[in-house]
Amino acid sequence: METGGPAVVPPERRPVGPAPVVSPRQRPTRTPSFTTQRTELFVGRQRELKELRADIVRAGLDTLSGRKKPRGRVLLIAGRPGSGRTALAEELARQLAVDYPDGVLRARLTGADGAPVPTERTARALLAELGAPVPAGAEEDQLTQALRDALHGRRVLLVLDDAAGAEQVDPLLPDEPECLIVAVSRGPLTGVPDVRPCALGGLDTPAAVELLEWFAGPTRITCDPVAAKTVVEECGGQPAALVLVGGWLAAQPKTTVVDAAKRLRELPPADGHDKGGRLLARAFWLAYEALPAPTARLLHLLALAPAGLADAHTASALAGTSLTTAQSVLEDLTARGLLRLETPGEGPEGLPPQYRVPTCLAPLLGTLLHAQERPGEIELARARMLERTVRQLHSCRATTERNDPAVRRRIEQLPRPLRFPSRRAAEEWLLARLPALLAAARLAVEDGRLDTLARRLVSALTRALTAHLGPEAAAPELYGLHQLVLDVARRCEMPLEKAAALLNLGDLDARAGRTPEALDRYRQALASAREAGDPYATSRALESIGAAHQELGDFQRAADWYRRGLELRLTRGELADEARLYGRLGTVHGYAGQWPEALRDWRAAAAAHRRLRDHAGHARALGEAARAQEHTGRPREAARTALEAVESAQAAGDARLEAALRLLLAETLERLGDAAGALRHRGCAERLLDGPGAPGPAGGPGASDEGVEPPGVQ
Repeated sequence: METGGPAVVPPERRPVGPAPVVSPRQRPTRTPSFTTQRTELFVGRQRELKELRADIVRAGLDTLSGRKKPRGRVLLIAGRPGSGRTALAEELARQLAVDYPDGVLRARLTGADGAPVPTERTARALLAELGAPVPAGAEEDQLTQALRDALHGRRVLLVLDDAAGAEQVDPLLPDEPECLIVAVSRGPLTGVPDVRPCALGGLDTPAAVELLEWFAGPTRITCDPVAAKTVVEECGGQPAALVLVGGWLAAQPKTTVVDAAKRLRELPPADGHDKGGRLLARAFWLAYEALPAPTARLLHLLALAPAGLADAHTASALAGTSLTTAQSVLEDLTARGLLRLETPGEGPEGLPPQYRVPTCLAPLLGTLLHAQERPGEIELARARMLERTVRQLHSCRATTERNDPAVRRRIEQLPRPLRFPSRRAAEEWLLARLPALLAAARLAVEDGRLDTLARRLVSALTRALTAHLGPEAAAPELYGLHQLVLDVARRCEMPLEKAAALLNLGDLDARAGRTPEALDRYRQALASAREAGDPYATSRALESIGAAHQELGDFQRAADWYRRGLELRLTRGELADEARLYGRLGTVHGYAGQWPEALRDWRAAAAAHRRLRDHAGHARALGEAARAQEHTGRPREAARTALEAVESAQAAGDARLEAALRLLLAETLERLGDAAGALRHRGCAERLLDGPGAPGPAGGPGASDEGVEPPGVQ
């Protein structure tokens, strides 16, 4: 719960029955970017719930005008942070979930720092939650359209929490009329048509007393109901304030409810707040002043927690305490209503619990942080947190390389709390913590004072995501991370890092089909690589520019850029890169119909692969050379070259490659009039494609080719 609704119910007081969680169909295991529903106390608000449910079926402007409803109904819950607006939205979603079989999606539209979350980031996270393709680097309009397409034909309930304004909500609205949108905001969403806000004030007195009793315990409330009502009045019926006072009473069993009311009246009003803000601030100060000094310090240091999310590792690093102490303090703060349990723990070897700083308290904690801590201490705490995160990410990635003895030794040298018991456990941690990890990377780069740590964090996160998810699945997150590297490189004037980031971004643009944008990235990368004087980055940029021109169909320019890259590789004696670039030159010359040039290039590629003892590469290059010979009118030479390619494929032990080359040879033999030889090679290819161990002369390396020599081949 984010906005001041009731805190998580202690296990011994939870109602019996499973938590009402509804998930979208085929929900993937990755990108846990949405809040998970939890079993929490909900009191009062029955009138508001009735009004909201009635508003779902209310005739809208489109119905009254005779037009078909183009979008799903939007319900708006308006109230200040701490009024229980998110609690009401979650209760409504719980009650309606059965009517939306395709699931309940949740997105938080305001960050822990109070800044609106970019719409493109929200759309990308919703797409990932739906299991829909998420194009890397796509702009906002593309992503929101993709989201609308993904929701077409589905019946989904979408909860948009803490919206800053209509400009955040409107682009996310699906065109599917069977969807329902529940938006939570501070005020009306002017600009979203046909929306009536359900405005929240304080809880009614009986519900407020029940909430206070739930957290403070029944004895004192029952013994002094008048004082309990006084506390409710002092808190203005605000759920967040009542939770804090209830937590304060629970932590001090010898204090009476009258003492709580008296102490609230004695606290000075907080400047710079409206009435609701002042009431919440007083309850917060009541709770904060009762904290032991170490607990109070850790609490205000949690203002540095990325995305407002923290676990024991985050808290331990920020405060410089042990994990055990940090976990104990987090549990204590949660019991006092100062934190919310975001995700519970999953056993001794599973994920540790994760906690959230309530949005309504985040500004107060930020003010406390800067009042209580010197700038140097704040920077040191942030550095400790980032360093711990980097080490966790290194450990996370290392689980994918356990077969390497050197990696196993490095894992064994890590402190036990930083180790993951298995690759699966590491991947679950990575996915569960991904919102906080991405936020940490963004904040570290934006801060600008810890650029070295920021670069290490982005690098470690990039490697961990690639290792666990693969480059394709991780591409949407990788695109943003490479952008962050580029920002740091530009700010710190690091041309080599800038070139690397631009090359990576260009590759992602190229994979997404944005070839002109990729070409521009590669040209910038080339300039930065030359500025850095780095031959590897320079040749990589040259080759990438050639590939972009090839994709655009400009084969002459592609060949020119490939040739420049090849010249640089030749001067450095990089044989594998020479072989690859000769092959690329052969490909574009073939596309351009320049077959003599293509033949020359493929022969050079074959020679390089032979020197490398790369039998598979040698076979492929010879196969392409055979095609070029056919196009230059030399079929007998083509047959001889294709047969040599078959022999190299046999030496490589690559059955599929051998089968493809035998089919190529069969086509050449047919044109030469050797139908019997063509038939034999086709038969061999079929047996190879049927699987290993197939009978016949093509069964593997060293198989006999007796009787299949093409005419004229000596």
